[in-house]
Amino acid sequence: MSYETILTETRGRVGLITLNRPRAFNALNAVLIRELAQAVEAFENTPAIGALVIAGGPKAFAAGADIKEMADKSYMDCYLEDFITKGWERTAQCRKPVIAAVAGYALGGGCEIAMMCDFIIAADNALFGQPEITIGTIPGAGGTQRLVRAVGKALAMDMCLTGRQITAEEALRAGLVSRVVRTEEVVDEAVKAAETIAAMSLPIAMMVKECVNRAFEVSLAEGVRFERRMFHSTFATRDQKEGMGAFTLKRVPAWEYQ
Repeated sequence: MSYETILTETRGRVGLITLNRPRAFNALNAVLIRELAQAVEAFENTPAIGALVIAGGPKAFAAGADIKEMADKSYMDCYLEDFITKGWERTAQCRKPVIAAVAGYALGGGCEIAMMCDFIIAADNALFGQPEITIGTIPGAGGTQRLVRAVGKALAMDMCLTGRQITAEEALRAGLVSRVVRTEEVVDEAVKAAETIAAMSLPIAMMVKECVNRAFEVSLAEGVRFERRMFHSTFATRDQKEGMGAFTLKRVPAWEYQ
């Protein structure tokens, strides 16, 4: 497919989606969100793709939702069209692993899209924030919910109530990102991580993702029970037999599903 606001490419078994509105610092308008959802859908439905990367530009992953597009909306406009719902959650709903490669600004909706990914690799120039309060509104795409789960109540309150932006290093210390690399290396580093994941058994990787996400939804006891049943279910797969057999024989596994 050809897109207006994003670029897509395939690197081996990795699907790379690049947000591409550089003059607007990749502000998230309706077209971009729709195209992002379409690209995620397409890669998820492509058997040859084992993992996805979502990236922006060197100066901005995404500086937020497009304020000009939403400034004049009424409550009824938002309610009837279920504003910031359709398309926005598609990244979070992807069953295949998704990595965010964040350089520059990841503010408002940009920070929220990054947090919908399974983990974030940040460039050393990355800045994260939920500044919606400074324009008279609140985060609307999960910012208050995913941020507190990532960094805890204190820092989430600080960021959402003051609009303060945090650096990549502070985000790393807080647990918002998994690693920090040089700006010019962030996309390649994310693709490399995605290639590592995509080289594993796809259904097993999907099970890992499902189990980790389950931890945020249920009690510890229920989460461990869910994990145990998923662990048991892997023994019904050929990839479990192949993986353990290859380990015993000291050879590289040849996964059935990859």
